[in-house]
Amino acid sequence: MIPQLFQWLPDSPIVEFTILLLVSLTIPPWFERLKLPGLVGLLVAGVVLGSHGLQLLDPDSETMKLFSDIGKIYLMFVAGLEIDLVQFQHQKNRSLGFGFATFAVPLITGTLIGFAFGFGPNAAILIGSLLASHTLLGYPIVQRLGLVDVESVIVTIGATIFTDISALFVLAICVSIHAGEFSGWGFVVQLGTLAAYSAFVLLGFDRLGKIYFRRTGNNEGNQFLFVLLVLFVASVGAKLIEVDMIVGAFLAGLAINDVVGTSPVKEKVEFLGSVLFIPFFFVAMGLLLNVPVFISTLSTSFGLTIAIVLGLIGSKFLAAWIAQFLYGYSWAETAMMWSLSIPQVAATLAAALVGFEVGLLSEAVFNSIIVLMLVTSIVGPMMTQRVAPRLLAARSLPAVSESLWWENRRENLPGEPAPFTVVVPVSNPHTERYLMAMAVLLARHEKGAIVPLSVATHAQIHMDEPELQQALKHGRMLLQQAVRVGEAAKVQTTPALRIDADVATGIIRTACERDASLIVMGWSEETGLRTRLFGNLIDSVFWSSHCPVAVMRLLADPVAMKQILVPVKNLTPQTMRTVRFAQLLADTNGARVILLHVCEGSAPPEHLEMLKSELVNMGAGDRSPVRSDIRIVSSDDVAAAILSEAEMADLVVLRSQRRRTVGGLEVSNITSQIIGELRGSIVLFGEPQT
Repeated sequence: MIPQLFQWLPDSPIVEFTILLLVSLTIPPWFERLKLPGLVGLLVAGVVLGSHGLQLLDPDSETMKLFSDIGKIYLMFVAGLEIDLVQFQHQKNRSLGFGFATFAVPLITGTLIGFAFGFGPNAAILIGSLLASHTLLGYPIVQRLGLVDVESVIVTIGATIFTDISALFVLAICVSIHAGEFSGWGFVVQLGTLAAYSAFVLLGFDRLGKIYFRRTGNNEGNQFLFVLLVLFVASVGAKLIEVDMIVGAFLAGLAINDVVGTSPVKEKVEFLGSVLFIPFFFVAMGLLLNVPVFISTLSTSFGLTIAIVLGLIGSKFLAAWIAQFLYGYSWAETAMMWSLSIPQVAATLAAALVGFEVGLLSEAVFNSIIVLMLVTSIVGPMMTQRVAPRLLAARSLPAVSESLWWENRRENLPGEPAPFTVVVPVSNPHTERYLMAMAVLLARHEKGAIVPLSVATHAQIHMDEPELQQALKHGRMLLQQAVRVGEAAKVQTTPALRIDADVATGIIRTACERDASLIVMGWSEETGLRTRLFGNLIDSVFWSSHCPVAVMRLLADPVAMKQILVPVKNLTPQTMRTVRFAQLLADTNGARVILLHVCEGSAPPEHLEMLKSELVNMGAGDRSPVRSDIRIVSSDDVAAAILSEAEMADLVVLRSQRRRTVGGLEVSNITSQIIGELRGSIVLFGEPQT
């Protein structure tokens, strides 16, 4: 009856695409409010919209097959792209050791479970391989608490490379055997072909990518298209050697990983996947769920489901214990490795879908893997959240320099110290006054100079264009106003008027040429899909600048700002230097700094005491004469708590931090919410990428 209500909808791929967009936009936030992963909501939406629900989406349609395939390979591509190869190199031997343990033990366990429930050798080994990989869903938790540099965390992250590659190779071999192409010689040829193909992708695309990125410079559009081309060429290449496309996609992610680094292109690639293709994949997975069979599986094949879930959790613990025995880790470190290696999402789901589609896995196994994904994606992060405070309690604040970027340069330069120079791009006469006032306070405090900058954009060779001449005239007027502000404060002020292809390039080049210590910029309100995909002015300057950038929205004279709030999420060196910057601002006009930490959920009292002690030490740095107050509050809504505390502050200083996507799903950006809802003055402070 209900499906008949939607018969008026036209039979068009555009309708399916529109429904998928609506689901991706609305469903995940609802489930996240219920403390459930957003991907669970996408699976449920697929069930509701599929053939056993409203029948609005057909899993057998060419449109859904296309979106499912793209989402599947994009998921594995992002999984490879997000692996931190630098951290892997730091603990390569131990990462490989734990990777082998957390792959081999679940593989053997899953294979034995398969044999116990009557599956043949090929299917049993594939079931084992489904348990052998892991998805780092708990990474945002350890990142938020500043634990990403702990050895046990680094080792677990590095082990992902070994487990995912090995699991995908086992999948490729099992599928080939199932297709009837297995023989002793054929097996050797398959392994040789796979090894040669892997070497070609990892080495060839890495070198080709570096050459292309070097030649194209800042052309992010073409670089973005190049990365997508690598993904699909590698996927097609995998099909040519008769292995599944997800193998090629993951290898492409590893190959491009070093090429894109932390550039804006990486964020754009991940953004496209996290908002479009990967959510579409999870909806398509839901479409494949046969609800009556799924319910029947939980009753008639309940033993298989329980064996797979408990086998995974137990085998991952045994692997973590082996690492503890070999490398002498504490129980807190062992528990952290266990919790991080439990979630089974990216490689597990993609491989399970492949095995199911080729007929190697039964529907009962496929449904059990869905249950495994649901359980582990909830249990794993919950365990990480509980273990992290114990690991944090055993770890002292890193002994690194609290110096700001220009202070480090002064200490490292022989002879005369580098002069402190602030570059202030001016474009809006309504905000120019407060920006210059802030630059005056900083430059006078550091006994430095100010460079007001106006950039006229012009991409043509002719300099007599009326638009260019009008822009130059406007720029000169703004620079004259800026010079008057600087001279009135008796601070050396040297204006700069520049013609460049775009404003961001003009700013970062001028800052580099003048050997600037800091860029002070006004706020930009650019929004929209194009801005998210290809960046705005602030993004470009943040990513490319050689020196720190302070983006400011100032609603009052900086001299009148007497309370500065600094939300502190984790105790990292970058956070410490952000606090130092806030203390520098406070020292210029006798203000007070408030360090705010918001604890999500219930935290042990000993953890809160330890955190408060470290915040006190952070606020009482040797270099700062400014008094810092410590405030710790508990709230499940971090953004709301910060916004509430910010009502009493004159200025809020936030640290610029890029979003990460784990398992392809976007992590909520608290900073963006604060910026969007806060009505007071804000400074967004970011250090150079290198």
